[in-house]
Amino acid sequence: MNKDATLVVMAAGMGSRFGGLKQLEPIGPNGEVILDFSVYDAVKAGFNKVVFIIRKDIEKDFRELVGKRVENKVNVEYVFQSIDKLPEGFSVPEGRTKPWGTGHAVYCCKDVVKEPFALINADDYYGQSAFKAIYDELTSSDSTCMVGYKLGNTLTENGTVARGVCDVENGILKSITEHTALDKNSGIALDTIVSMNMWGLRPEIFDRVESDFVKFLNSLQDPLKSEYYIPFVIDRAIKEDGEKVKVLKTEEKWYGVTYREDKEAVVGAIKRLFAEGIYDGI
Repeated sequence: MNKDATLVVMAAGMGSRFGGLKQLEPIGPNGEVILDFSVYDAVKAGFNKVVFIIRKDIEKDFRELVGKRVENKVNVEYVFQSIDKLPEGFSVPEGRTKPWGTGHAVYCCKDVVKEPFALINADDYYGQSAFKAIYDELTSSDSTCMVGYKLGNTLTENGTVARGVCDVENGILKSITEHTALDKNSGIALDTIVSMNMWGLRPEIFDRVESDFVKFLNSLQDPLKSEYYIPFVIDRAIKEDGEKVKVLKTEEKWYGVTYREDKEAVVGAIKRLFAEGIYDGI
């Protein structure tokens, strides 16, 4: 019998560069969105619960386009990320409309997730072996982990991408540095390991997420635009607590619709995976 593990999916973002709700953009032959493949791969790997972090205003569309299909395969819960969900004693700065970031997304599910969990973006394709690797690590050890991709396997031909560039030593993450505009000419070796926000975490992380969020809010550099990201939390845990984060390397190729021009290539890639029988019966 499989051990309990939850897939937490960050699906509240708007996809500003793409121009719309890219996580609900059909890319599969039967109208599947990228998220359908992530859930399929996660359930196949052994995950037995999915928590979707969404915004209240997209709930109806999200449940209709994704939720109905997924709820037939696995136990599903929904968490709403809103900018006014803050620790006690804090309020939204006047004029703030921008979301608080991925660290805040994790903060929002602290009362729902009680088991080891994998954290992913809704609009990235990660690959079956990545889900298998992170499930096996979560259910066989007490370590924090992440799946590391080769930079060259995560680029698009249609512009720059944001990636967390990882410093890895003997399979352990030493630090992670966010780069917001990477392409094949950025001067960073294409075999460099980067983060695609595929983290393997334990419920204990919520205490650090909340305490770091309080520190973040107490020292806001830009009350209207500053964001709180999960890699910041991990980096501080490494440097302040001596947390060991195991890096699970993968040869999987990332697919995603960062720009509208990416969609054609992603559709073609998914079509090939269907032809190879990888998603037979999704």
